[in-house]
Amino acid sequence: MGTVHARSLDPLPMKGPEFGVQADDIEAPEVEPEPKQEVLENRDVVVQRVHIDGLGRTKEDLLTYEIAGVFRAKNLIDVMKKSHEARQKLMRLGIFRKVEVVIDTSQGEDALPNGLDVTFEVTELRRMTGSYNTMVGNNEGSMVLGLKFPNALGRAEKMTFQFSYGTKETSYGLSFFKPQAGNFERNVTLNLYNVTGQFPWSSLRETDRGVSTELSFPIWKTNQTLKWEGMWRELSCLARVASFAVREESGHSLKSSLSHAMIIDTRNSSILPRKGGLLKIHQELAGYTGGDASFLKEDFEIQLNRTLFWDSVVSASLWGGLLLPIGDKPTSIADRFYLGGPTSIRGFSMYSMGPQSEGDYLGGEAYWAGGLHVYTPLPFRPGRGGFGDLFRTHFFLNAGNLCNLNYGEGPQAHLKKLAECIRWSYGAGIVLRLGNIARLELNYCIPMGVQSGDRICDGVQFGAGIRFL
Repeated sequence: MGTVHARSLDPLPMKGPEFGVQADDIEAPEVEPEPKQEVLENRDVVVQRVHIDGLGRTKEDLLTYEIAGVFRAKNLIDVMKKSHEARQKLMRLGIFRKVEVVIDTSQGEDALPNGLDVTFEVTELRRMTGSYNTMVGNNEGSMVLGLKFPNALGRAEKMTFQFSYGTKETSYGLSFFKPQAGNFERNVTLNLYNVTGQFPWSSLRETDRGVSTELSFPIWKTNQTLKWEGMWRELSCLARVASFAVREESGHSLKSSLSHAMIIDTRNSSILPRKGGLLKIHQELAGYTGGDASFLKEDFEIQLNRTLFWDSVVSASLWGGLLLPIGDKPTSIADRFYLGGPTSIRGFSMYSMGPQSEGDYLGGEAYWAGGLHVYTPLPFRPGRGGFGDLFRTHFFLNAGNLCNLNYGEGPQAHLKKLAECIRWSYGAGIVLRLGNIARLELNYCIPMGVQSGDRICDGVQFGAGIRFL
């Protein structure tokens, strides 16, 4: 909780031989009954002043919202609790390296007998910081270099430049983040970016150059995000043997879209949760604000987790999505859904199921995928209480389907097509949690329901990522 210093309200008496006074030199005073000592925690107090020491470029009006709750404290325990809450809010702003709290009695002519002064001693971050780290994506890794300018304008703004070089993607971009004073969850983000990705399962290379703006805000128990994105896309063939269907998609296009995301997340961990649930809904509408692409895209994710006996956990997940073209123009290979691989339907190669042409996978306009897992501790619990707790064994059952739909047919025909030719797999493996950032899986998979054209990974399969079915 950080350092909290509270000085005594009553000075301690000083007496005894260590202060140069011997017991024989003084007369024994009459023993008077000691007054009943008041419990300090229950004493009514008044917070008269709150000081913030150490400010440089930070504007004081920003911090007024974060520390206002301290003035409402009624006793010393309440003062310490609300001071700790205020400290957490100050640290959440991302502009201080250290925040300490000092609680002392009020001084001065207007000091009340039960008055307190609370002082926050802060140390601001430097104007520019650098970072170097590695990141794990969905079965890919990357090296990331970044420059950050925290508290750029004095009100918790943050400007970031980031360069990433990965196994399948290289990108660089500039972003500007601005929170609302007094409500950090409400914020605006502006992004400029250039991303080049390679997709070997489709023999495709995609370069996106774009700009986006996001507005994030909470409503009840949900986190909402509204986003506009304008993008110049360039698609090209990754190999000379790319199919005609991929070559036909190559070229330049403009995409302008509006999207909305809603998230309810009650899990205790996003990587290996033991309890709680997740609901994520995302909608994207392209074409009404310009550009060549015109479509409506809907997808969702549901996850439920529950702890069982012997420290085991059962987890169930369901994904689904639908891509509806608007007008006569077909959807782009860059906007469709892909399925398969160690992070979704295990036992199949990465994104290597569904519609394909000459070995190149083209994605689908509708999909669903479900997973059931049972996580248990390692047998005999080696390394319990330490490194061994990062590992879990798991048994899984995955199923799903990916296809294109004829939108001239009704919903009943669509559901029938999604229920045909279901791919599924089962197996067991070991999971390693990398902090609360990513996880690694080493599984033995048995794919079932394999269809013509699907690529499978029968046996041992390795996976790394942040989002797993």
